[in-house]
Amino acid sequence: MSYTALYRKWRPSEFDDVKGQDHIVQTLQNQIMGQRIGHAYLFCGTRGTGKTTIAKIFAKAVNCEHPVEGSPCGECDTCKNIAAGRSMNVVEIDAASNNGVENIREIREQVQYPPAEGKYRVYIIDEVHMLSTGAFNALLKTLEEPPSYVIFILATTEVHKIPITVLSRCQRYDFKRITIETIAARLRELADAEQIPVEEKALTYIAKAADGSMRDALSLLDQCVAFHFGSLLTYDNVLEVLGAVDSSVFSELLRKILEKDTAGCIRKLEDMVIQGRELGQFVTDFIWYLRNLLVLKSTDDGEAMLEMSEDNLRLLREEAELVDGETLMRFIRIFSDLSNQLRYASQKRVLIEIALIKLTKPQMEGNLDSILQRLSELETRMDEAPAVSSEMMQQMAAQMGTGFSAGVSAGAVQSAPGNGVSEEYIPPKVAIPKAQLEDLNLIRQDWGRIIREQGGAIRPSFRDTVLEPSGEGCLCIVFSSPENYAIGSRPTVLGDLEKYIEEQYGKELYLKARLRNAGEILNTIYVSDEEAREAIHMEIEIEDE
Repeated sequence: MSYTALYRKWRPSEFDDVKGQDHIVQTLQNQIMGQRIGHAYLFCGTRGTGKTTIAKIFAKAVNCEHPVEGSPCGECDTCKNIAAGRSMNVVEIDAASNNGVENIREIREQVQYPPAEGKYRVYIIDEVHMLSTGAFNALLKTLEEPPSYVIFILATTEVHKIPITVLSRCQRYDFKRITIETIAARLRELADAEQIPVEEKALTYIAKAADGSMRDALSLLDQCVAFHFGSLLTYDNVLEVLGAVDSSVFSELLRKILEKDTAGCIRKLEDMVIQGRELGQFVTDFIWYLRNLLVLKSTDDGEAMLEMSEDNLRLLREEAELVDGETLMRFIRIFSDLSNQLRYASQKRVLIEIALIKLTKPQMEGNLDSILQRLSELETRMDEAPAVSSEMMQQMAAQMGTGFSAGVSAGAVQSAPGNGVSEEYIPPKVAIPKAQLEDLNLIRQDWGRIIREQGGAIRPSFRDTVLEPSGEGCLCIVFSSPENYAIGSRPTVLGDLEKYIEEQYGKELYLKARLRNAGEILNTIYVSDEEAREAIHMEIEIEDE
């Protein structure tokens, strides 16, 4: 006996076998049990989601001699004849090759005769969107008022091409893409029944590659089993057969992109070409990898939304710490554009190399997101520059005629304000308790990085802000712009900053905000009370705010 493909052998024969379309199955069963059967149905959805399968099961159910809870029994002569394709009551038409007016006229002539056996004549028109305009017009009258024993089931993958006059005469059912979990569970069930040894990880990847189509998943499994017949089907075997790339390669490629290693990226691509990997699938999988990173970085419960092992999640967390959300969105945009170009390209490798060069050299693009990435990189380099040490500040203070040890402060030395006279201006110095000075200097030196980590619309609002002490365990953020102050002074924003500081530094600090006064110069040098006493050799009184 000739071999039967898995998707044909295991095609559902009753409603209980259908996976992933429970909302449609339940509705149709209720209609059959309640004797509320319509005369025209429109099944629409992507390929391999069960449209034609459910249409055939429905045709058996409405004609079944002994239906069981709205599902065909599969044992009566009517069910057996329909399943074997011998019944004259069920007519399946492929509209792709029978799309003319004369084909519809034949249907109109046939519907005049009642069924020889059973209750209904069922016409299943597959890919109905392929009918010509004249054929649709010829179908309209029959579709609107068919005989009581006729049921039309129209199936299509492109519902937008169906005339509105036809849509309004049908009950429409939208078939959803089947989830990865549902497909993987069905593949495991069939693999056990067929005694096919296969790893769970391999089945999960096949389910993911099927993109919501059960038929595609079974075809891919069939292909992989044929290549490795008689041995355990592993995850690596599946990658080899499908020309796919392991996720660890994406991790290595992303790190090289972030390191601006253009040559390394191109060499990694060359390795995949030599291994015979399918470049279109590589681009699609890399987009999905970047999407997972963005979800993990942008949502609080991102890990629960990602379907992967703990080892892969751990690696993904490490990658997420290396890149910000705006850069990830730029990467996804470039590769999404690339995916569209690859469909009709003869030189796929060249296009991918150009995309990798764009990722590693954002200066080659003039759009907004590449400029934002370059600004972010510039800010990072500035934050990583050596900080002004206390010894350097002591030398500066000595040159200004004081022995005070100052904390880091913007504008420590500048020209005298007001009259434009270019004289050396000595900023005011304020002594504060040592603990307050330590908190102030700790947060001040990392202030740029702290703000950048907040991301989104928060970072621009804190531009040109200055920190100043405001009592025990409290810092005040001074804003120069009223617009920025309106955003940055919100309790939720300050609360997020307090939470971040507590998590990163272990300090429970209270933050408040104020707007800079007109003409105010924010160049006060803060020193500890101990240093102040040593400098002036006398007791001083520290005034608490």
